[in-house]
Amino acid sequence: FKISHENSYSHLKMHTITHTGEKPFTCVTCGKGFRNKGYLNIHMTIHTGEKPFTCEKCGKSFSRKHYWENHLKMHAITHTGEKPFTCGSCGKGFRDKRRLKFHMMTHTGEKPFICGSCGKGFRDESHLKRHTMTHTGEKPFTCVSCGKGFKDKSNLKIHTMTHTGEMPFTCVSCGKGFRYESHLKRHTITHTDEKPFICVTCGKGFGQKEHLKVHIRNHTGEKPFSCMTCGKGFIRKGDLAYHMRIHTVEMPFMCVTCGKGFRHKGYFNIHMRIHTGEKSLSCVIHVEKALYVKAS
Repeated sequence: FKISHENSYSHLKMHTITHTGEKPFTCVTCGKGFRNKGYLNIHMTIHTGEKPFTCEKCGKSFSRKHYWENHLKMHAITHTGEKPFTCGSCGKGFRDKRRLKFHMMTHTGEKPFICGSCGKGFRDESHLKRHTMTHTGEKPFTCVSCGKGFKDKSNLKIHTMTHTGEMPFTCVSCGKGFRYESHLKRHTITHTDEKPFICVTCGKGFGQKEHLKVHIRNHTGEKPFSCMTCGKGFIRKGDLAYHMRIHTVEMPFMCVTCGKGFRHKGYFNIHMRIHTGEKSLSCVIHVEKALYVKAS
C-alpha cells in the first residue's frame, strides 16, 4: 500500500506541474527545463550523441525507443513496397500515417505550428524549432574540428563531412558521391534525361524543381535579389554575387603569369589566351570589353 501511495503521490505531483508550468529539471549544457527527469534524460542524448537503440538489419541507431520501433516497422514495409496510407485528394500512397498527415497539409494549406515572434506558420514542429533559432541566434551544435555552430544536428553532421571528405550517397551510374541524398536524386536525373517539372507558361521541362522556380521568374519579371548599393535586381542569387564584384572591386581570379586580377572566371579564361597564344590580343580585348558591358 505504501508503494502504491507513493506512486499515486508522484503521479499527482507530475500532473500538477502541467498546470503550473514548472520545469524543475534543467539541462546543465544548454539550460533548457523539463517537467520530469525522463524528459531531461532523453534530451541529454542530443548533447552526448548517445543512441542506445540500434537496428540489427541496417545498423542505424536511435536516441529514443519509439523512433527505433517505428524504424523497424518501416523496414518491413520497405521490403514489401507497401504504401497502405493513401491521400484522398491526389491518390498518392505513403508508408505510414504520419507521412500521409504531413502530405495532406499541402492540399489544405494547414500550418499548425506558429512562431510566437513573427507569426510565420509551419507544417512540422521541428521546422518551427529550427526557425525559432533565427530569432534567438542559438546554435547549440558545435563542430569539434573548427568550432562552427549550427542550429540543428543534421546540419552539423553534413558540415562535418567537409572535414572528413565523406560522401555517403553514391550514384550507381557513374560513381559520383554526394553529401546529401537530395543532391544525388537531382544528379540521377542527368542520366535519365527525365524532366518532370514543366513550365505551364511555355512548356519547357526541368529536371529540378528549383530550376523551374528560377525559370518562371523570366515570365513574371520577379527579381528577388537586389543590390544594396545600386538597387539593381536579379533573378538568381548567383547573378547578384557576380554583379557585386563591380562595387567591391574584388578580383578573385589571378593570373599566375602576369599577376593581373579578374572579377569573373570567364574574363580570366579569355585573358589566359594571351599567354597561350590561342587567340590574338585584339580579339581578347574586344571580347573582354563586351563581357564587361554585359555584366555591368
